[in-house]
Amino acid sequence: MGLFVILAPHREFMKAIIVSDSQTQQQFLNIVEKLYSDDKVYIRPLDQDVEKIFDVNQNSFFKHGQCIRWILVDDHNKVIGRIAAFVNEKKAYGYEVPTGGVGFFECINDQTAANFLFDTAKSWLVEKGMKAMEGPINFGENDSFWGLLIEGFIPASYGMNYHLPYYHQLFKEYGFETSYEQLTNIIDLTVPFPARFTKIANWVAAKPGYTFEYFQKNNAEKYINDLMEIYNDGWQDFENFVPIKKEVLQESFKQMEVIMDEKLIWFAYVDGEPASFTVLIPDANQMIKDFNGKLGLLQKLKFAYRRWIGVKRMRAIVMGTKQKFQKHGLESALFIKLGEYVLPKNQYTELELSWVGDFNEKMLAIHEATGAKFGKKHLTLKKSF
Repeated sequence: MGLFVILAPHREFMKAIIVSDSQTQQQFLNIVEKLYSDDKVYIRPLDQDVEKIFDVNQNSFFKHGQCIRWILVDDHNKVIGRIAAFVNEKKAYGYEVPTGGVGFFECINDQTAANFLFDTAKSWLVEKGMKAMEGPINFGENDSFWGLLIEGFIPASYGMNYHLPYYHQLFKEYGFETSYEQLTNIIDLTVPFPARFTKIANWVAAKPGYTFEYFQKNNAEKYINDLMEIYNDGWQDFENFVPIKKEVLQESFKQMEVIMDEKLIWFAYVDGEPASFTVLIPDANQMIKDFNGKLGLLQKLKFAYRRWIGVKRMRAIVMGTKQKFQKHGLESALFIKLGEYVLPKNQYTELELSWVGDFNEKMLAIHEATGAKFGKKHLTLKKSF
């Protein structure tokens, strides 16, 4: 078991212990019970979803990266914090300097403790040749466990980070600076889309050669290939872009399967060519909000019942359009196709569009056109060594 010990003001000593067995694993997971005990909004992620990130057999990013995690204990052997650090070899060297990541940060409101955690992660990253770190991010795709919540402390949707308000100060005091803002907007589905948006979207949807299909599990291979083709074309010019691999998409769709509604995932085609897509999922957090991270038999029965009766909120986790079709209004038409299915159900009242980087002006303009309102803001932060 690895230790990193320091004498610290206000405490006799602290120890950073590498998570290496079932006991430290549980301590890593359970620290949130104490930290968020008085927060009525907090929804604990499923333990199994967190553990998948650190399982070499379940996370394909281990094929081109490595990670480690620690718990921090005080002089009474009480767990007071946690952090993970990772290097994604395919992304680390796409920055100005080699950059690793930190994530899954949780800590008491104590700058000394936070600094200890950040220093521990930094030391490991320096050993791996990194000269900077981003955080809090995920050892995986950025659709989950990504960013520091600083505005909009409302119940998180499935996969979205929720943090205590003082975390921002802990990061800033250590020297982290904002790389970019992650903006989440929310569409009130009880209110019609703006008339101009609807008019344009209907006009686009009726254009000759434009066709629209929703995802069908019995033909999943086709739609996964189409999504990969669109995504890798549409996002290629963004800074630090890394093409998404088919195996990653297959893994993601497998994980989504238990909550997936096929008719919330839509594709647009122009003369048969894959052109645009949007992926929405029902918000599983509304199904697991009182599970305290566990998914035993009782929780599975509750989950199945809540899945059957349905939830009120959806989350748009990713959208994309090929570059040559980005001014064709296809995204608007996809929203109309979604509406044709969703609105008559009279079930969903809210669509969370999460998240869009402040650098993505085109997507933010689409959000505005739909009538979406501000929901919350996360930050991706960076610390140079």
